[in-house]
Amino acid sequence: MRPPASIRWRMRTSILPKPSFTMRTLTIDSLNPALLKVEYAVRGELAIKAEKYRVQLKEPNHGLPFDRVISSNIGNPQQKGLDQPPITFTRQVAALTEWPELAELAPGVFPADVVARAKELMEEIGSVGAYSHSQGVPFIRANVAKFIEERDGFPSDPNHIFLTGGASAGVSLLINMLISSPTSGILIPIPQYPLYTATLAQHNGRPIPYYLDESKGWATSAQEIEAALDKAHKENTVPKALVIINPGNPTGALLDEPTMIQLVHLCEKYSLVLLADEVYQANLHQPENHPFTSFKKVVRELDSHVPLVSFHSISKGVSGECGRRGGYFECTNIPEPIIALIYKMVSVGLCPPLSGQIGVDSMVRPPREGEESYALWKKETDTIHDALRSRTKVMAERLNSLPGVSCVDSPGALYLYPKITLSDKAIEAARAAGKEPDAFYALALLDETGICVVPGSGFGQREGEWHYRLTCLCPGVDEYVGKLEKFHQSFVEKYGA
Repeated sequence: MRPPASIRWRMRTSILPKPSFTMRTLTIDSLNPALLKVEYAVRGELAIKAEKYRVQLKEPNHGLPFDRVISSNIGNPQQKGLDQPPITFTRQVAALTEWPELAELAPGVFPADVVARAKELMEEIGSVGAYSHSQGVPFIRANVAKFIEERDGFPSDPNHIFLTGGASAGVSLLINMLISSPTSGILIPIPQYPLYTATLAQHNGRPIPYYLDESKGWATSAQEIEAALDKAHKENTVPKALVIINPGNPTGALLDEPTMIQLVHLCEKYSLVLLADEVYQANLHQPENHPFTSFKKVVRELDSHVPLVSFHSISKGVSGECGRRGGYFECTNIPEPIIALIYKMVSVGLCPPLSGQIGVDSMVRPPREGEESYALWKKETDTIHDALRSRTKVMAERLNSLPGVSCVDSPGALYLYPKITLSDKAIEAARAAGKEPDAFYALALLDETGICVVPGSGFGQREGEWHYRLTCLCPGVDEYVGKLEKFHQSFVEKYGA
């Protein structure tokens, strides 16, 4: 007589071999190998060590030679310790869109234009807790289009604008779409924001580096880009796009219009898509001498058919709302089938964060003169611009006075990128420690002062040159730069000039 089925099942499973506890089904080697090539220096070794120091400082007897960590490694204006105040208008609109009833519960607290703006947005959105259109709220995209039209003097199509979770999300999407084979390459400036090399590594694309000219204020040269293209072709790399960061990161350089015209013609000549990273367009320290001009304006004035994708973000400028993750990109001269494909791809992520979309609306539609919020908005934005302008100037002057240091006084963005001359002794000590020389310098700076910067080896630089990037966001600039000066002098004393 056969045993019941339940007993037969237990009998069969009891004789199956037991799994070995030494078996590892999930290992580094079992993952996508492209991920192992991804590097992102801005939040790399130094940032990790800085966070450990920040925790250590909470201990009564921490034993560190400094009392606080200064995060000068990343453009994060509202981070604790940098403390750029948020724009009141932006936060008030955000508050009323998160909790519309607050306007009635706190009558008279919010300016009339803020109440009207929040009500207008909520009529379009419904609730910040709901999904929006995958491309972003149509009403907000229309407002972005008006902002672009007012800036450039040329029409903008809301249907060719995509709201994103920060500009980085848009950059990653476009690079992913452009890498059609392992031989596909993207031209990137050196030094560059490491998002580009990291994203190319992730999607098995090839970076095609072109060098900026430090001796000319980190200028971009069409001839240098053509030389990079020639080299790429000899290496069987297929160039697909040209990345321009304007204002520059980490350099802060601004392109002039004659150079921009050359670059558009170069893209025409070589059939390149132009990727214009313009997230620092509001960060201008010398606007009278170095104004910002968008590539959209140049392309339209030339009546060029170059495919252009332009990126912007609420994380920079005077907004500094990094954590809200808001941004957008605009497509110019992009065929409709590709627009449809981009829409399909963003739909996979459902929609960008609503709080970020509302932040974009506040950025492109600030209070107008005559509205109740305008005076405070103007005061706050002017104060931020003045502080960044002053800090940048002071820091550049004092860094340039140090032996073995040269620093371009950047006209834009949030950073300086000083070059440091290191002695053979310092380089040998770095190699012995298994570090790049500028990383060795930056780690010593962190250990002695608590100041966290990013070594130039994380951004790219010419062979035998060394740099580091630091932000101009830090308050108390005299004390801050004083620590940099004291450290550099002690480093030179220890290792020689």
